[in-house]
Amino acid sequence: MPQLGLLHGRAWAVLFGQLRRPPGAVCIRAVHSHSQDFDIAGQFDPMIPDAECLKIVCEILSGLQLGDFLIKMSWKDVRHEMVAKKGLAAEVADRIGDYVQCHGGVSLVKQMFQDPRLSQNKQALEGLGDLKLLFEYLTLFGIAEKISFDLSLARGLDYYTGVIYEAVLLQTPAHAEEELLNVGSVAAGGRYDGLVGMFDPKGHNVPCVGLSIGVERIFSIVEQRMKTFGEKIRTTETQVFVATPQKNFLQERLKLIAELWDAGIKAELMYKNNPKLLTQLHYCENMGIPLVVIIGEQELKEGVIKLRSVASREEVAITRENLVAEIQKRLSES
Repeated sequence: MPQLGLLHGRAWAVLFGQLRRPPGAVCIRAVHSHSQDFDIAGQFDPMIPDAECLKIVCEILSGLQLGDFLIKMSWKDVRHEMVAKKGLAAEVADRIGDYVQCHGGVSLVKQMFQDPRLSQNKQALEGLGDLKLLFEYLTLFGIAEKISFDLSLARGLDYYTGVIYEAVLLQTPAHAEEELLNVGSVAAGGRYDGLVGMFDPKGHNVPCVGLSIGVERIFSIVEQRMKTFGEKIRTTETQVFVATPQKNFLQERLKLIAELWDAGIKAELMYKNNPKLLTQLHYCENMGIPLVVIIGEQELKEGVIKLRSVASREEVAITRENLVAEIQKRLSES
């Protein structure tokens, strides 16, 4: 059974960290109550930042291990971009729409180039060039198979000016024991080249493309999965708790925890001079901390530390010089 107490560190790092900062770009990260956003603002060559945003969505959803997913890209705004910005005749754009509706993906672009009506239209070739370029970048990123055109997608937001996309989980749970949880899309975004200029007194045009991750919806999926497997939701990354059964042992606990910190072990102790041992052990069980090191008068005299497994409640005496190595070994095996 997979360990679900903590999501993959890389995934959370991408989700909440400073994702990427392209040279010359302004990257905007805005945390809301329901989502985490990432945007690239600036004038760049076509489709490069768009492709990177799609790559970021794939990286986050793959790292979170929520199951298979698909990123739908709407033709509505691609069609608008080709008609309004490229000068394509509407009937030509609709012809492209027929292809998108029927096929989608890399094979779609190849078929479009072979269409005699489209291949003879300069503006159509420019639009197809953008599509081809986007899929070239997506292929280089290794995510082209995750992208599909879908005419049913309509974000309904006026400020989108180009490609829009929405990531959905496919109707297959990540594990057989799970039940399906319909939460809708878990990520969405697109190009909004005119929004920033609306708030600029001089009306400067600042092209932008971005994405939003539905953090609250992802939490709902993770919580359901943990309930399915009987896992507790951990709210701490602490690996080891430093405890004592006796009074006036704060200094020894501080010395010991400093050794663990210096070895790169995530450790904590109770911020009290004389905590009760039972209180400390209950805290570890409630927080899901896997290991406890216990130091008292007897251990101090013998030069050992008791190492306790919170799950099994088994205790072994480890010499002080071997404590760090033993903890690291157990953590690597868990």
